[in-house]
Amino acid sequence: MTITVKTRPSVPTEPSSQGVRHRRLDVHQTLTRVIVALIVVVQVYPLVWLFLSSVRTEQDFASRNAFALPSSITFDNYVRAFETGNLGRNVVNSFIVTMGANLLIVLLGMMAAFALEVLGFRLSRLVRGVFLVGIIVPVQIALVPLFIDYSTVGLLDTYGSIIIPLAGFALPMSIYLFSSFYGYIPRETYEAASLDGAGPYRVFTQITFPLSINTIVTVVMVNSIFIWNDFIFANTFVLSDGLKTVPLGLQNYIGAMGNVDWTATFAAVCITITPLLLVFLVLNKAMIHGLESGATKG
Repeated sequence: MTITVKTRPSVPTEPSSQGVRHRRLDVHQTLTRVIVALIVVVQVYPLVWLFLSSVRTEQDFASRNAFALPSSITFDNYVRAFETGNLGRNVVNSFIVTMGANLLIVLLGMMAAFALEVLGFRLSRLVRGVFLVGIIVPVQIALVPLFIDYSTVGLLDTYGSIIIPLAGFALPMSIYLFSSFYGYIPRETYEAASLDGAGPYRVFTQITFPLSINTIVTVVMVNSIFIWNDFIFANTFVLSDGLKTVPLGLQNYIGAMGNVDWTATFAAVCITITPLLLVFLVLNKAMIHGLESGATKG
C-alpha cells in the first residue's frame, strides 16, 4: 500500500518592504552624490581655469586654445600684476570697507531685531514691515541724492561714503535673519534671566549675543561677497586712486583702445579673490561651531 503526500505548490515570495526601501535609499544616495559632484565641478572648474590661465605665458594664451592646459608655467604675470596697478592698496581698501560695513550691519541688525522680536513695543510689526520694504528698494535711486549730501557734508571720497550705503541697503535682510533666529530662542531663557535681575542690556550681551554666533556668521557670509565686489558705490563716491577698491583697481589692467593684458589680469583676480576665499573657509568652521553650540527650541 502506497501513501502519496500532496505538497503545496511553491508561491514566489515578494521582496520585503524593507528591501525595497533599502534599494530606493541607495538610488537616492547615488543620485544625490552625482548631483553634488556636478555642482562641485561647476563651482571649482572656473577657479582652476583662472589659476591655470594666470600662470600661462602671454604667447601661449594668445596662440592656443584658451581652455587648454598651459604648455609652460610662469609667475611673471603676478609680478606684472603688482607693477601695473596699485593692487596691494586696493586689497587693503576692500578689506577696510568690507569689515566696516559688516560691523555696522551686524551691530545695527542685531540691536534692531532684538528690539523688534524680544523686547517688543506697540508698533513693532509696522516698523518691521517698513524695514522689509527696504529690500525691494534699488540702490541706483540713492546715488545722486547721496552724492549731493556727501559733497555738502564733506564725506565724499572717504571710506565712510562707501561703508554707509552698503550697510544701509544690507540692513533689512540682516534684521529679517536675526528676527527669525530670535523667534526660536525659548522665552523661558529670557524669563529666567529677568528673575535673576538681568536688564535688557545684560540679556542682549550675555544671552542673545552668544547664541547668535551662527546667525552673525551667516549674515557676514551673505554680505561679504557683495561688499567685496561692489562697484557702483565705489565708482560713484571714490575720486582718488588711494581709496580705490578691488573692482576699481582691476580697471587699471585695461589699456588704450580696450587692450587687455589677460594673463596679468587673471593673476590680479587670483590675488584679489584669495583673501575672500580664506575668510569664507574660516567662517565656515565658525558657522559649524555656532550651529553646534546654538540654542535649540524645545
